[in-house]
Amino acid sequence: MSGVAVIPHQSEEAFEVLSGPAGAGLLLLCDHAENTIPPDLAGLGLGEDELSRHIDYDIGAGALTHALSAALGAPAVLSRFSRLVVDPNRGEDDPTLVMRLADGAIVPGNARIDAAGIEARLARFFRPYDAAISRTITTMEATGVMPVILCVHSFTPVMKGRPRPWHATVIWDRDPRFNRALLAALAGEPDLVIGENEPYQGGLVGDTIDRHALPRGLAHALLEVRQDLIGDSGGVSAWAARLARLLVPMLADTALHRRAHHGSLRENRTPHLKR
Repeated sequence: MSGVAVIPHQSEEAFEVLSGPAGAGLLLLCDHAENTIPPDLAGLGLGEDELSRHIDYDIGAGALTHALSAALGAPAVLSRFSRLVVDPNRGEDDPTLVMRLADGAIVPGNARIDAAGIEARLARFFRPYDAAISRTITTMEATGVMPVILCVHSFTPVMKGRPRPWHATVIWDRDPRFNRALLAALAGEPDLVIGENEPYQGGLVGDTIDRHALPRGLAHALLEVRQDLIGDSGGVSAWAARLARLLVPMLADTALHRRAHHGSLRENRTPHLKR
């Protein structure tokens, strides 16, 4: 690949960057890839059972991001810390940035955290991950091919006793380009039930898309896959193959690689949701 700009692999405490061509036209992001809590935070006072739950990370999302990166030859940036340490898919001023109560579980290590403690976690985890995303996007933009951003998440099959029927969902707010294309492609799969802005709505001020995709005018989508479908290597491989098959023709659309400024959510806090 002489003469071709490449995003190099990088592994730090707060993030991992998966290598790929800078001109790939797609950047994968995974905000909740791991349930890692550094030893000095003593598991935030939680037991082993709690540390393996969805409250710590998006089960299967990290593995799916790795598999998609390999299948598509696309770079990726993944977090390397539990969302309970600090949630990188929130704004720095979001009250849920550090969760004191998560799906019925009290988080002892967060219960009495003060502003200085939150600042320390932002500096150690949140901002290095955020900066890695910014650097990667800037390098990709320099090739002249504007990258499409795909954020990979997962959701629980049941919440508060209610089964969730969707196999996958697309969460979005302002920019319909990639979101609509991804929804249509997934809806065309006869064995899938697909949701739009389920199990929650798009438009979270300060989240990863609001910080990185909307201000730059980059086409983007947030994909959620149900956790029981990607909870093992077989499920991950099947979903990576399916998504790669759907994404390759989609990404050939040159309109997705142009800037389209819809404004960040901070600039206009009124959601523009299409359900």
